[in-house]
Amino acid sequence: MNEDDDLGALCAGAGRSMAEAERPVLERHGFSMWQYVVLSALARGAAPSQLVLAQQIHYDKTRLIALLDGLEAAGLVVREPDPGDRRARVVRLTPEGARRHAAVRDEIREVEDRKLAGLTPEARRSLRSALAHLANAD
Repeated sequence: MNEDDDLGALCAGAGRSMAEAERPVLERHGFSMWQYVVLSALARGAAPSQLVLAQQIHYDKTRLIALLDGLEAAGLVVREPDPGDRRARVVRLTPEGARRHAAVRDEIREVEDRKLAGLTPEARRSLRSALAHLANAD
Protein backbone atom coordinates (compact mmCIF):
# COMPACT_ATOMS: atom_id res chain seq x y z
CA MET A 1 0.00 0.00 0.00
CA ASN A 2 1.06 3.56 -0.56
CA GLU A 3 -0.29 7.00 0.28
CA ASP A 4 -2.22 7.12 -3.01
CA ASP A 5 -4.38 4.15 -1.97
CA ASP A 6 -8.02 4.73 -1.21
CA LEU A 7 -8.75 5.52 2.41
CA GLY A 8 -10.91 2.41 2.71
CA ALA A 9 -8.02 0.19 1.62
CA LEU A 10 -5.63 1.92 4.01
CA CYS A 11 -8.06 1.59 6.92
CA ALA A 12 -8.75 -2.05 6.11
CA GLY A 13 -5.03 -2.84 6.00
CA ALA A 14 -4.34 -0.97 9.22
CA GLY A 15 -7.30 -2.65 10.90
CA ARG A 16 -6.14 -6.12 9.87
CA SER A 17 -2.61 -5.39 11.05
CA MET A 18 -3.79 -4.13 14.45
CA ALA A 19 -6.26 -6.99 14.89
CA GLU A 20 -3.54 -9.55 14.16
CA ALA A 21 -1.16 -7.88 16.60
CA GLU A 22 -3.86 -7.76 19.32
CA ARG A 23 -5.21 -11.28 18.76
CA PRO A 24 -2.62 -13.04 20.98
CA VAL A 25 -3.42 -10.66 23.86
CA LEU A 26 -7.14 -11.32 23.53
CA GLU A 27 -6.61 -15.07 23.26
CA ARG A 28 -4.43 -15.10 26.40
CA HIS A 29 -7.30 -13.47 28.27
CA GLY A 30 -9.98 -15.67 26.70
CA PHE A 31 -11.71 -12.88 24.74
CA SER A 32 -12.83 -12.43 21.17
CA MET A 33 -12.36 -9.02 19.56
CA TRP A 34 -16.12 -8.36 19.80
CA GLN A 35 -16.21 -9.28 23.48
CA TYR A 36 -13.40 -6.80 24.06
CA VAL A 37 -15.25 -4.15 22.05
CA VAL A 38 -18.34 -4.64 24.24
CA LEU A 39 -16.32 -4.46 27.45
CA SER A 40 -14.55 -1.32 26.18
CA ALA A 41 -17.85 0.38 25.40
CA LEU A 42 -19.22 -0.52 28.82
CA ALA A 43 -16.02 0.64 30.52
CA ARG A 44 -16.98 4.14 29.31
CA GLY A 45 -20.33 3.79 31.12
CA ALA A 46 -23.41 1.59 31.31
CA ALA A 47 -25.45 1.27 28.13
CA PRO A 48 -29.04 2.40 28.59
CA SER A 49 -30.20 -0.57 26.53
CA GLN A 50 -28.92 -3.45 24.47
CA LEU A 51 -30.12 -1.64 21.35
CA VAL A 52 -28.11 1.47 22.21
CA LEU A 53 -25.06 -0.68 22.92
CA ALA A 54 -25.41 -2.39 19.53
CA GLN A 55 -25.64 1.01 17.85
CA GLN A 56 -22.63 2.35 19.77
CA ILE A 57 -20.39 -0.51 18.67
CA HIS A 58 -21.92 -0.90 15.19
CA TYR A 59 -22.91 -4.51 15.83
CA ASP A 60 -26.02 -6.43 14.81
CA LYS A 61 -28.50 -6.22 17.71
CA THR A 62 -29.67 -9.82 17.26
CA ARG A 63 -26.11 -11.16 17.44
CA LEU A 64 -25.33 -8.97 20.44
CA ILE A 65 -27.68 -10.99 22.65
CA ALA A 66 -25.53 -14.14 22.36
CA LEU A 67 -22.40 -12.10 22.98
CA LEU A 68 -23.92 -10.58 26.11
CA ASP A 69 -25.19 -13.99 27.26
CA GLY A 70 -21.61 -15.29 27.25
CA LEU A 71 -20.20 -12.24 29.02
CA GLU A 72 -22.98 -12.41 31.60
CA ALA A 73 -22.41 -16.14 32.20
CA ALA A 74 -18.73 -15.35 32.80
CA GLY A 75 -19.71 -12.75 35.40
CA LEU A 76 -18.33 -9.83 33.38
CA VAL A 77 -21.56 -7.93 32.65
CA VAL A 78 -25.03 -7.67 34.10
CA ARG A 79 -28.29 -6.78 32.40
CA GLU A 80 -30.89 -5.21 34.65
CA PRO A 81 -34.37 -3.90 33.91
CA ASP A 82 -34.42 -0.19 33.14
CA PRO A 83 -36.45 1.46 35.92
CA GLY A 84 -37.99 3.79 33.33
CA ASP A 85 -38.86 1.06 30.81
CA ARG A 86 -39.09 -2.48 32.13
CA ARG A 87 -38.89 -3.84 28.56
CA ALA A 88 -35.38 -2.42 28.18
CA ARG A 89 -32.25 -3.77 29.85
CA VAL A 90 -29.44 -1.59 31.17
CA VAL A 91 -26.09 -3.27 30.51
CA ARG A 92 -23.09 -2.60 32.73
CA LEU A 93 -19.75 -4.08 33.69
CA THR A 94 -19.37 -6.02 36.90
CA PRO A 95 -16.32 -5.28 39.07
CA GLU A 96 -14.74 -8.47 37.64
CA GLY A 97 -15.56 -7.29 34.11
CA ALA A 98 -13.92 -3.94 34.81
CA ARG A 99 -10.83 -5.65 36.25
CA ARG A 100 -10.44 -8.05 33.32
CA HIS A 101 -11.07 -5.31 30.77
CA ALA A 102 -8.42 -3.08 32.37
CA ALA A 103 -5.86 -5.91 32.26
CA VAL A 104 -6.50 -6.54 28.56
CA ARG A 105 -6.60 -2.82 27.76
CA ASP A 106 -3.18 -2.32 29.35
CA GLU A 107 -1.68 -5.07 27.19
CA ILE A 108 -3.46 -3.77 24.08
CA ARG A 109 -1.96 -0.32 24.74
CA GLU A 110 1.51 -1.92 24.82
CA VAL A 111 0.83 -3.50 21.41
CA GLU A 112 -0.37 -0.15 20.08
CA ASP A 113 2.71 1.60 21.41
CA ARG A 114 4.94 -0.88 19.57
CA LYS A 115 2.95 -0.54 16.32
CA LEU A 116 2.96 3.27 16.52
CA ALA A 117 6.56 3.63 17.69
CA GLY A 118 7.55 5.58 14.56
CA LEU A 119 4.93 8.29 15.13
CA THR A 120 5.30 11.36 17.31
CA PRO A 121 2.84 11.80 20.19
CA GLU A 122 1.11 14.53 18.16
CA ALA A 123 0.78 12.22 15.14
CA ARG A 124 -0.66 9.50 17.40
CA ARG A 125 -3.26 11.90 18.78
CA SER A 126 -4.13 13.05 15.26
CA LEU A 127 -4.48 9.45 14.07
CA ARG A 128 -6.79 8.53 16.97
CA SER A 129 -8.85 11.66 16.38
CA ALA A 130 -9.16 11.01 12.64
CA LEU A 131 -10.09 7.36 13.15
CA ALA A 132 -12.69 8.28 15.79
CA HIS A 133 -14.15 10.83 13.37
CA LEU A 134 -14.33 8.26 10.55
CA ALA A 135 -15.86 5.62 12.84
CA ASN A 136 -18.63 7.99 13.90
CA ALA A 137 -19.25 9.84 10.62
CA ASP A 138 -22.58 9.31 8.90
